[in-house]
Amino acid sequence: MDLAERLTEVERRVAALELARPATDDEDEQWAATRLREEDGEGAVLLAGAGYLPTGEKYEWQAQFTVADALAEDLAEAAECLAVLGDPIRLRLLREIVNGRRTAAELAGVDGLGSSAEVYHHLRALAAVGWLHTAGLGRFEVPAQRLVPLLVALAATRR
Repeated sequence: MDLAERLTEVERRVAALELARPATDDEDEQWAATRLREEDGEGAVLLAGAGYLPTGEKYEWQAQFTVADALAEDLAEAAECLAVLGDPIRLRLLREIVNGRRTAAELAGVDGLGSSAEVYHHLRALAAVGWLHTAGLGRFEVPAQRLVPLLVALAATRR
């Protein structure tokens, strides 16, 4: 391969890499929104996250919804699901579970979460709307499809 062909190949590869990752200049700061707008002219919402929990567990999850689909959801069900998160004890329980305390006994030992009966009451409420599920042997987990939405909900509260 001569020099001109090699240069052409390098330029092709650089162009492909630039398209594969978001640009870092100010013009493309909103790369995800730009992609959604181009993909779906009516609008869409993208939830995505990837990384490692404090326990070292890897998580990756994404979902995309059209605006119409997101607004068409059963609002009573959505309100119930969000209301369960409105309790600071329940948010602390979720945080403790994400941080590795997975059994009711471990959770009942955390100061400020209440008695074992109160902890179980909150765990049942979280499980009833899908924020938790049992992983066997009395262990609780935030399901993979709920972890990123939980993090998004918490991030949405920042002012």
